[in-house]
Amino acid sequence: MRVEVDVQSVDDTFTSVTRDLQRQVRVPGFRPGKAPLDLVQRALAGRLDQEVKKRLINDAYQKAVAEKHLHPVGKVDIEEIQFGRGQALQFAATMETEPEFELPDYKKLPLRRDTRAVSDEDVDRALNLLRDERARFQDVTRPVQSGDYVVVNYDGTCEGKPITEFAPNARRLTTEKGFWLHVEPNSFIPGFTDQLLGAQAGERRTVQVQFPADFVEQPVAGKAGVYVVEILQVKEKVLAPLDDELAKSYGAPDLAKLRAGVRKDLENELTFNKKRTVRNQLVGTLVGRVSCELPDSLVEHATRNAVYDIVRTNQDRGIPSQAIQQHKDEIYTAATNSARERVKASIILRRIAEKEEIKATQEEVFYRVSVLAAQNKVRPEEMLRRLQESGGLEQIYEQIISVKVLDLLELHAEIIDVPGAS
Repeated sequence: MRVEVDVQSVDDTFTSVTRDLQRQVRVPGFRPGKAPLDLVQRALAGRLDQEVKKRLINDAYQKAVAEKHLHPVGKVDIEEIQFGRGQALQFAATMETEPEFELPDYKKLPLRRDTRAVSDEDVDRALNLLRDERARFQDVTRPVQSGDYVVVNYDGTCEGKPITEFAPNARRLTTEKGFWLHVEPNSFIPGFTDQLLGAQAGERRTVQVQFPADFVEQPVAGKAGVYVVEILQVKEKVLAPLDDELAKSYGAPDLAKLRAGVRKDLENELTFNKKRTVRNQLVGTLVGRVSCELPDSLVEHATRNAVYDIVRTNQDRGIPSQAIQQHKDEIYTAATNSARERVKASIILRRIAEKEEIKATQEEVFYRVSVLAAQNKVRPEEMLRRLQESGGLEQIYEQIISVKVLDLLELHAEIIDVPGAS
């Protein structure tokens, strides 16, 4: 984009900036703000030129972008062509822009809305999960049954050699003492615990397994393994009684209050999930109705963030870094697809916000900043400074605007209420 600023505007800006600097600069022999303009100009020639140029280019660039209805993204490269007192300013701005496209009709989007409510059965299931968290494991003298827990020592080999010779970091896969196993299909290694059924505490058994082809430790994937297992203890899981003592262990005065609290939590969770499902439907429909090229820089940035999220999630699940590295191509492909959807959706929502003149108020932004400040245990002013330095304030504006746009889309959507809609 080539931009030109007329001579009069350039000279007027020189005069304006010179007067601003006159009030700030100290020139020997003159009181602050009283030095003649010609002395100020000579004393601060380099700084004066930079300040004038910065002000002119910034204002002219913003005006040109608005007039041409452009949506720049990323860093803008400014190339000065001509600048000086008494002549027009000319510069070229090179930038990446958002795509131009026709907005689809967004006020009658089809929407399936879930009408489910929390049932007594849902509450009972949740209470049983709380009982499970307070369960105890009691020793039994009978043979191992499905669903039991066993405490074992084991040593494993592959092709007659310790597994660590194939996978040096897989020490726990090779040998372990006092290891707890849940006797159920596919627990630990597929087929392992099935071969412990009927065993008694104190008994030794030889267990033969086939490591899956997609096993996390690739050096032994698809190979056969042999384990010598000593059963130390056989345990039965006993859920905690559903009574007032259970309620008190969770901070409720009695079982009735615990049940009421559980129901409220389930209702909040269901409301949140319903809202998320509605938003996903609206965004998915909009994205499907727009075809456009996406800015590479935005997609690359979003892809990096998506890769980071996927890797962090896998690490939190306990997946080793080596296994994550082995699937890096699949991770990158999934991240790129997700990134493209996010970028496209954010561009469409911004365009709708512009058309509907939807904005974020200072009060709304400050509330978000205050919440973040409380979460990070810092003053709101400090959090605001951090967000300004990191570019996070723009994200807050965009989040607020996106929520408002989606509220508008839902308000005007053609809604069909369906139990269990997704």
